Amino acid sequence: MAYYAFQVGLVILITCIVLLSLGVPISVSMGVGAVLAIFVVLAPDKVAVTSAQRIYTGINSFSLLAIPFFILSGSIMNNGGIAKKLINFAKTLIGSIPGALALTNVVGNMFFGAISGSGVAAAAAIGGVVGPLEKEENYDPAYSAAVNIASAPCGMLIPPSNTFIVYSLASGGASIAALFVAGYIPGILWGLTCMIIAYIGAKKLGYKPSPISGVKAKFKTFIEAIPALFLIVIIVGGILGGIFTPTEASCVSVVYALILSACYRTLTLKDLYRVFLESAKTTGMIIFMIGVSAILSWIMSFTKIPTLIASSLMGVTDNKVLIMLMINTIMLFMGCVMDPTPAILIFTPIFLPIAQGLGYNVIHFGVIMVFNFCIGTITPPVGPILFTGCKVANLKIENVIRRLLPYFAAEVVLLLVVTFIPEISLLIPKLLGLM
Repeated sequence: MAYYAFQVGLVILITCIVLLSLGVPISVSMGVGAVLAIFVVLAPDKVAVTSAQRIYTGINSFSLLAIPFFILSGSIMNNGGIAKKLINFAKTLIGSIPGALALTNVVGNMFFGAISGSGVAAAAAIGGVVGPLEKEENYDPAYSAAVNIASAPCGMLIPPSNTFIVYSLASGGASIAALFVAGYIPGILWGLTCMIIAYIGAKKLGYKPSPISGVKAKFKTFIEAIPALFLIVIIVGGILGGIFTPTEASCVSVVYALILSACYRTLTLKDLYRVFLESAKTTGMIIFMIGVSAILSWIMSFTKIPTLIASSLMGVTDNKVLIMLMINTIMLFMGCVMDPTPAILIFTPIFLPIAQGLGYNVIHFGVIMVFNFCIGTITPPVGPILFTGCKVANLKIENVIRRLLPYFAAEVVLLLVVTFIPEISLLIPKLLGLM
């Protein structure tokens, strides 16, 4: 079986490298590589049937319905004027300190991420509103862009999170509710870390405190933000209270977002058509990725590649700390060259059994994995949030990277803390009886 595993791995690797170098999308490259690999172990007449069966099995999951609805909800929020109200509220929370607008950007990304579940949407929506305000106050554009980019991934950790839904599927059914609440503390710590670094940077650049709003103005921004913030209560509270499932919560979020946008009168029928079209395209890409990843997972499982990788890691050392450091290093590297969704689908079947063998809980490892790939979203060469943030700020990546270095270092340290202190992830799920 080791011989077949080597052949299968070689076929997948070579096919993906060749196709990606030709500019073929990663989902198609993975799918073609996986199908070609099946020829190594099955008769040619069974390859098409097996591939089709695996795709159908991979996407035939009720919980996957939550993904298109959360994507649609986030898109409606992004286009419905919600970001501005959240930013105004975040400004009142920050108060008058150096770099207040940058810190407002961080808090805004945390709020918007908790509503939309998308780091890219947060970087575009919040960065698009705060950026011009920072420009008016003569903030360094690279500093502002770095703060926006570094803090946007909070939305992938703070629920609702599409990445946790994908991980639940890839892990064989880990509780989505438990994963959602497990991301709260790591997501908040990510945001606080960004705020500390942004504040230090603001002090060094000599930014002065912003004027303090009056009590009346603060109260007004809070009242205006309540409807948007209430969506978080509805989604998370409804799931934890057993009122509805995560999938049903995603549908509720769409209805609520539509009603809210109608009340704000910021979304026209023409906008709505574009929102639905964009959401459908994004959903199609993700579902197709999940389908072809099911083929890849099957062929790897059939040839026992995860078992061989586990044996290889255990052969290097039996030290749990070193093994987890190696796993984190691999995921960090792969996160730099892959989007989070395919990375989670590919590496969960490989690394989850190893982590469980070391005594790691499936929920805790899910947070570790998502945290790794969150870092990947802000690092070149792929980094979707990095590219989005630079596009919003109208800057080249090379102009922003230097400003991002302190954030990279701090988030890697925080990743190690999350990895080796399980209670950071498991405290809330345990308190709520989800574990």
